[in-house]
Amino acid sequence: QVQLEESGGGSVQAGGSLRLSCAASGRTFSTNAMGWFRQAPGKEREFVTAITWSWGITRYADSVKGRFTVSRDKAKNTMYLQMNSRKPRKTAVNNCEENLYEGSYFQTEARPNANWGQGPKVTVSQ
Repeated sequence: QVQLEESGGGSVQAGGSLRLSCAASGRTFSTNAMGWFRQAPGKEREFVTAITWSWGITRYADSVKGRFTVSRDKAKNTMYLQMNSRKPRKTAVNNCEENLYEGSYFQTEARPNANWGQGPKVTVSQ
């Protein structure tokens, strides 16, 4: 059973940067891809980015392209999200998820049955 532990988050002014981490532990980690979702109060959970584990192929939501960079350290079973040039937004909870590359496609829809936890909160002020 894989446990995903997110860390990072905080507050930053518009234009600033933050980094999130997601470490997998438990049984031997095996996934096609991992990624990040975020959700603000009253909003739907939205896809942010994902990366395939073997090849490092990435996908980004249009809203973060050019500003966010997702990476992974396979030796540490850890995924990172470098978020630069942040735009103002209210607090959002960020969650990482695994198995996001199925059938040769990134799975960008948040799974209703996923065990979404209380991940790092990110706030970007003006």
